[in-house]
Amino acid sequence: MAKHLSENMRGAFFMVTCMAAFGINDALIKSSSEHFTLVQTIFIRSIFTSILLGILAWRQKAFRVGIARRDWKLIFLRMVGEIIGAYLFLYSIFNMPLANATALLQSMPLAITLAAALFLKEDVGWRRYLAVLIGFGGVMIIVRPGTEGFNSFSFFALGAVVLFVCRDLTTRKISKTIPSSMVSFVTSLGIMVTSACALPLVEWQTVTLENTSILMAASLFVIVGYVLSVSAMRTGDIGFVSPFRYTILLWSILLGILVFGDIPDIWTITGSVIVVTTGIYTFYRERRLETKANKERDLVAEEELS
Repeated sequence: MAKHLSENMRGAFFMVTCMAAFGINDALIKSSSEHFTLVQTIFIRSIFTSILLGILAWRQKAFRVGIARRDWKLIFLRMVGEIIGAYLFLYSIFNMPLANATALLQSMPLAITLAAALFLKEDVGWRRYLAVLIGFGGVMIIVRPGTEGFNSFSFFALGAVVLFVCRDLTTRKISKTIPSSMVSFVTSLGIMVTSACALPLVEWQTVTLENTSILMAASLFVIVGYVLSVSAMRTGDIGFVSPFRYTILLWSILLGILVFGDIPDIWTITGSVIVVTTGIYTFYRERRLETKANKERDLVAEEELS
């Protein structure tokens, strides 16, 4: 069906489907809390994910690419951020409504904009700073500290945002010659080894074909999401396609209602709208400034040639 659409619409279709896959993965992980501890869940899923990512990396001949020591250090730092962030986020969805945890995670683009300005010295104007401030106001509406609806597990989701921002900033510095599948495979192996080391510290729950199939399905949806996210970024205009990543919030709300009976309140919806709106605006400003800079660069190059 997607081949009959325009490039932009195909990219949007891939992104929406990608977010659905990630949303279903989160719902399956939350469902697994009835059968496994968090560490056991992460360990079993990482086995399947590592196998699938290993096959993908092998098919893409990623293992033949030489990796410099500098890149290995960056991959290791990225892996640390991914491991701790994954534990924090999955712990939050084990203990709070799926839509709330997902909504808090959508503040990542705002946090990345702020971190890039502070640590990478990227130029950020007052409009984006204002959008970041308003967006974090939306986060506080979702969290609502000090109110009856406050859930302390929200801080685990926010902690995951901080770690994922560190992960993404580190990813920016990894050489572009390193295949994404290779980086993802190494990270998945790191998660598997870490969770395996932590297994003796938790109670082992009985593993059956029925409860393990939930995590097998979660692994498949993670891989589908990964592949489609790459396809989405390579199809159509990135400025048109990227905002569709926020559709994961709609999927999470829908899955939360249908699977867990969690109906988000008006405050969660209001905060989510604020976070998504400011996130889209921030991305729009970044793309607009990038386009302007590229035009100025091309103009200077033309003048130098003339």
